[in-house]
Amino acid sequence: MDAEATETLNADEEPLHFGYTRFELELEFVQSLANPFYLNHLASQKLLQDPSFILYLKYLQYFKNPEYTKFLSYPGPTLKALELLQQERFRQDILSPETMTRLAEGAVMASIGER
Repeated sequence: MDAEATETLNADEEPLHFGYTRFELELEFVQSLANPFYLNHLASQKLLQDPSFILYLKYLQYFKNPEYTKFLSYPGPTLKALELLQQERFRQDILSPETMTRLAEGAVMASIGER
């Protein structure tokens, strides 16, 4: 691409990654955090101990803003998981099958309106 063609690119155009924008990929990922089994998987892979991954989770908190929350399919569980992942203790506890099961059962009960 020559310099003239480069200059004509719209500044608002975002590069695609495998056909998706960065926002679309982040949206898909942040929504997956509502799944306790996936959180357990991340912990078992030691990602929840990686300082750069923890910073990424902090960065994803922008989904708490209403302008982004509106894109979440299940905002309650997604934002709660994002909030819990900010806590070191939770990042350790999610390795426990009991914690993972308790979260999964709580999600099922919430989805059918029981508490």
